[in-house]
Amino acid sequence: MIQRFSNNPLISPRDVKPSRPDFEVLCAFNPGAASYEGRKVLLVRVAERPLQEKGYISTAVTDPVTGELKIVRCPLDDPDLDARDPRIFCYRGVNYLTSLSHFRTAISEDGKSFTIDSKPSLSASGPYETYGIEDARITKLEDTFYINYTGVSQLGVVTCLARTRDFRAFEKLGVIFGPDNKDVAIFPEKIDGRYYTLHRPAAKFVGGLAIWLASSDNLLDWGRHQAVIGPRRGEWDGERVGAGAAPIKTPQGWLELYHGSDENTRYCTGALLLDLEKPWRVIARSQAPFLIPEAPYEREGLLPNIVFHSGLIDNGNGTLDLYYGGGDLQTCGCRVLVEDILRTLK
Repeated sequence: MIQRFSNNPLISPRDVKPSRPDFEVLCAFNPGAASYEGRKVLLVRVAERPLQEKGYISTAVTDPVTGELKIVRCPLDDPDLDARDPRIFCYRGVNYLTSLSHFRTAISEDGKSFTIDSKPSLSASGPYETYGIEDARITKLEDTFYINYTGVSQLGVVTCLARTRDFRAFEKLGVIFGPDNKDVAIFPEKIDGRYYTLHRPAAKFVGGLAIWLASSDNLLDWGRHQAVIGPRRGEWDGERVGAGAAPIKTPQGWLELYHGSDENTRYCTGALLLDLEKPWRVIARSQAPFLIPEAPYEREGLLPNIVFHSGLIDNGNGTLDLYYGGGDLQTCGCRVLVEDILRTLK
């Protein structure tokens, strides 16, 4: 059912040039994907940090006004430092990410071998992105590609929207979902005159990390929220669920590939089938994931046992190329048959 690309991982940190000489690339993963002018395009999340000095941990943050980078440098033996998590450290009561992410364009003729831009395509700016931008998803509407992504700052985790027509010039449109919300997947066409999207609010007291649906008449103001699916305790998606790339329209319904994690933080990919006219109505759902961490580049990495799908290209012949983060570290790809996925749904 799954044909992993033989040259996986497609893009590793060593393949990406740092944005400045005093930085190093830690991760190149969780890409958005699209077809453009006969080629396949990825917007890869590139996580960087300053070159580390012995006895210190350092990271970079973006000034919300000037856009300039500020280096945060902390002694490892400082009792006010908690650096146990490889992704986050806390210093004097303030949480920082251990890296600052931006997006880098990668282009391929065959969808497997990519040429990666030497400079960032889209970088953090403004007060909601001081800790970076993460995990792009891409939806084409008419002649424009809309890119939703996660913005991170001390103000929280938000979802932002940008657009481009050529993957060279980008226009940021601002925040579309406030904190804490992510895993947004915009449908590729209107339904009954309105735009629709899946999203994932973070329930902190009651409820779970579930997939919701919202609609809009302008792509910027979203409302009419409805719950779609939540975690299933004790199963492969028992701890959280979140949307992947934009849904694919099939005769049977909207096919959405989503990620789920269990109590051991193992991330896998399953599928949903949603009604074509009433996309809040679930027709079928994976009882078991079809993509699980099996290859070494998925079982190992910054965080082990993770396949995080965020990019999808419909080849138009019944096959889909999926692009995903392996081990929270690098970009991988595989090919699946739509028919095979549909057969697994109940």
